[in-house]
Amino acid sequence: MTKMNNKTNIDWLDRNEYPFKSNFITSKAGKIHYIDEGEGEILLFVHGNPNWSFGYRELIKHFSKTNRCIALDHIGFGLSDKPYEASYLPQFHAENLETLIDTLKLQDITLVLHDWGGPIGISYAENNPDNVKRIIVFNSWFWSVQEDRTLRNFSKFMGSALGRNLCKYFNFFPKVLMKLDLGDKKKNYSKAIHKHYIEPFSHVSMRKGTWVFPRSFLAEDHWLRSLWDNRDRIRKLPVLLLWGLKDKAFPEPFLSRWATVFPNNKIVKFDYSGHNVPEEIGKDSLKYVQDFLAINYNDPYKKRPQ
Repeated sequence: MTKMNNKTNIDWLDRNEYPFKSNFITSKAGKIHYIDEGEGEILLFVHGNPNWSFGYRELIKHFSKTNRCIALDHIGFGLSDKPYEASYLPQFHAENLETLIDTLKLQDITLVLHDWGGPIGISYAENNPDNVKRIIVFNSWFWSVQEDRTLRNFSKFMGSALGRNLCKYFNFFPKVLMKLDLGDKKKNYSKAIHKHYIEPFSHVSMRKGTWVFPRSFLAEDHWLRSLWDNRDRIRKLPVLLLWGLKDKAFPEPFLSRWATVFPNNKIVKFDYSGHNVPEEIGKDSLKYVQDFLAINYNDPYKKRPQ
């Protein structure tokens, strides 16, 4: 593990928005960047596509005063390495997440998940149910979407030669698609903020992850089905669902499905937010997360020996 005591020097990164120290661990595929702020009960933030730890910054700035907040950048995203030869499959990212947790010896984790962070984080929870205390979810899923026409067509298009080339040569995902699925383009989403989602993919060789994820909706259906099949392992966990109702990818029926899996749930809906929920509702979600963390839930699984 490499821990940098100085903030990474990247000229496009606004340190007022992202005032965190950079840390790295070395995986088989390269260096994984993460931030590790504060002390106390652990909040582990897992992002989706084409996001990175930057998207969780408002929650981390607030909760690092009372909690230990850890947020990784998946390989291929944010400030992590972007080796073109990596598979970038969701299973690959799930393995890296487990490597981070094991390396840092994290225990009694509250997972904070969004987009592809959902199935990646749920994969860890199902394999290690005794080490997850709670789950907080911003618009996400962890089941097959073969029957969902919108995501099926999206996956087919993005997995085609045209979709891949749009991502590779035009940085299509952060430049275009991310803006299209905003709930309110004028609310706290300036060009300066949007730049932080574009710059991590500044070269064509860095963009593979942005098209592998959408292709994986269908290509990795067997993996998604396995997560759904194992859902009973984590059914008793308390879950907070923070949902943007203007999300075109994950509309309200996705929220209802989460609620059927986790009867011990709290739901908060945001009628102005689209898909990039942590970015769009960051400050507005703080109270609900704080209230959720304050509840003294009985641990549903036996603690590991101390």
